[in-house]
Amino acid sequence: MHPFILFKSIPFQKMNQIINKSVDFRDLGLLDYQEAWDYQEELFAETVALKIENRKNPDSEQKLTPNYLLFVEHPHVYTLGKSGKAENLLLDENGLVENKAQFYKINRGGDITYHGPGQLVGYPILDLENFFTDIHKYLRLLEEAIILTLADYNIIAGRINGLTGVWLDHLDQINPRKICAMGVKSSRWVTMHGFAFNINSDLSYFSHIIPCGIDDKAVTSLQAELQRKVPLEEVKEKVKYHLLNLFGMDLL
Repeated sequence: MHPFILFKSIPFQKMNQIINKSVDFRDLGLLDYQEAWDYQEELFAETVALKIENRKNPDSEQKLTPNYLLFVEHPHVYTLGKSGKAENLLLDENGLVENKAQFYKINRGGDITYHGPGQLVGYPILDLENFFTDIHKYLRLLEEAIILTLADYNIIAGRINGLTGVWLDHLDQINPRKICAMGVKSSRWVTMHGFAFNINSDLSYFSHIIPCGIDDKAVTSLQAELQRKVPLEEVKEKVKYHLLNLFGMDLL
């Protein structure tokens, strides 16, 4: 039996802080990366501003801080995190045009990664003070949701010490391969960015980068492992279920 247990929760107040475990789930479909980034920034900024307002006025009625879970697919795009190296992108501008891909330097942690059709990208915009104030635990729970989803397809996955994300062959490491990359940003315990889970991804696009700056390990997808295309909507429901369960969230 897995140690995480599903439970229902309601907003409650603790030490003059209102706790809200409800989450607003939004499926954005296929959306340009910049548009999705701008939308994340908007929700993120509104939540941070609300937290600041609450703290400036501790004696007034405190307002609930919202939580969002965004699912999206992107057209072909490479993104480079704050700690990444530009040389891990192996394409020049002409190469990007030829591959119909965009490139962005962004404000998450981590190195370079790829997003594209057939990949499930999840952007949780959570006030972690509604749940727990531990970024390490937050990342581990995101990974756990993907690990449990893969278990639903009878695929054993896990973690490799020192490497964020979800891996196959993580124990023997004869042919370790990443199936889900992660990179997050947090300010005042509000999160943005998130995970990229390869479902039916075109894995050839990973050959144009050194994924996450790791040059000695492979990348895979659910389709490649099962040798069949997997309905993306089916996977979304499983990932969403596990995230709600692990965080003890209520779906709005």
